[in-house]
Amino acid sequence: MSKGILYTVSAPSGAGKTSLVNALVQSNPEVCVSVSHTTRPRRPGEKDGFNYHFIACEEFERMLGESAFLEHAQVFGNSYGTSQQWVEERLATGMDVILEIDWQGAAQVRRLLPETVSLFILPPSLSSLRQRLTGRGQDDEAVIESRMREAINEISHYAEADYLIVNDDFTVALAQLQALITSQHLRREVQSERHQALLSELLSG
Repeated sequence: MSKGILYTVSAPSGAGKTSLVNALVQSNPEVCVSVSHTTRPRRPGEKDGFNYHFIACEEFERMLGESAFLEHAQVFGNSYGTSQQWVEERLATGMDVILEIDWQGAAQVRRLLPETVSLFILPPSLSSLRQRLTGRGQDDEAVIESRMREAINEISHYAEADYLIVNDDFTVALAQLQALITSQHLRREVQSERHQALLSELLSG
């Protein structure tokens, strides 16, 4: 069985990263999303174990001390981390795994697993990004301004990714994301491993 492919998907808050990844997973049963651990308070409508594993700071520190995280980061004063064991188990079954993480986390994953495919999703403009953040209706103006400053900082790290997608038209961006997943499975090293028997037969004559 071929090992799955690990992807990191990064984007500034409000760029539509989660919506794109969710749509991809719904249409592709061979792709799953890692559910991160976080000390961030749960937002309205979020479910523990589905959106995040919501844990106390003490529990996060314990896991960190046990080197349980493939990557971890501080974002807006809260801690986030990805379970290394969970990711490795899914990849071993042949599933592709997507990590929705910021540029700090993506950099950590690349250092540990250089074969990781990294993607950065950009908004079509800063004005559209602000409109999306405002439209959520969850944050006051001071929080939105803070998120806009953080978004610009996040965007400044776009060059560290292997691929870029501009999420202007959602349908187009989703098609590009699906094409990226398909292209990775057509790479020679992946296909040659998957079709060893066929290649042996074709070369036997």
